Formats: sequence, structure tokens, C-alpha cells
Amino acid sequence: MTDTAAPTQQLVQANVSGTMKVESRDGDAVGTVHAFMVHKGVGRVTHAVLSLGGFLGMGKSFYPLPFSLLTFDPVRDMYVVTIDRRVLEGGPSWANNAPVFDQAYADRVARYYETGSENLAAG
Repeated sequence: MTDTAAPTQQLVQANVSGTMKVESRDGDAVGTVHAFMVHKGVGRVTHAVLSLGGFLGMGKSFYPLPFSLLTFDPVRDMYVVTIDRRVLEGGPSWANNAPVFDQAYADRVARYYETGSENLAAG
């Protein structure tokens, strides 16, 4: 008997319970980390989902980006994004319904940000 079930998603979303601020290289506030996308097989963060805009939880937009585009500043306990905010705001995003974060979507994000594509099957 063979297993014909569809493969499960390779990534799981790990929501950040507190507010993890994100700034630009110039020190401008960009938004916050909403979640990390973690590879189930190896436990490695592949993407960060940033939350931008909104007021009192309404009107927020979510922007996934490759984790390699963030650097952590341990002194200020925050992330610094290494791309321009206008580039980020023009990238893949959603407001209400998150997309299925599969290989095709990960490739789309990588193409937009011109980073190497993650092979999610390999881990």
C-alpha cells in the first residue's frame, strides 16, 4: 500500500507575541515582526513576516521577506531591515487572507527581493 496523501506544508508560522520592532538602516521605524516562518523539518527560520501600518490593530498589511534581509541589533533588541521601505512596500503582501506559503510563494518572494530561493523540500 502506498501513501497517496498530499505532502504537508514545509513551513509553520510562529507568531511573535510581543512587539519586535523593525527599523531601516537609517533608523526610521518600519513596522514590527508579526511572525517567523520556520521550516518544520530543521527548525530554521526562512522568512520573517513584517506588519506595517494600521491603527489599533486595524488596517495592517503583512509583508513576508527572506530572513537574510534582517539583522538583529542586540543592544536595542530589534531587527534592522537592509532594504529600502519603498521596496518593501512594493513587495508581496496581504491584508486579510494569508497565502499558502508553499514553494511557489517562497520563490515569488525570493524573486522580488533578488535573493536565493529556498528549497523548502530540502530543509
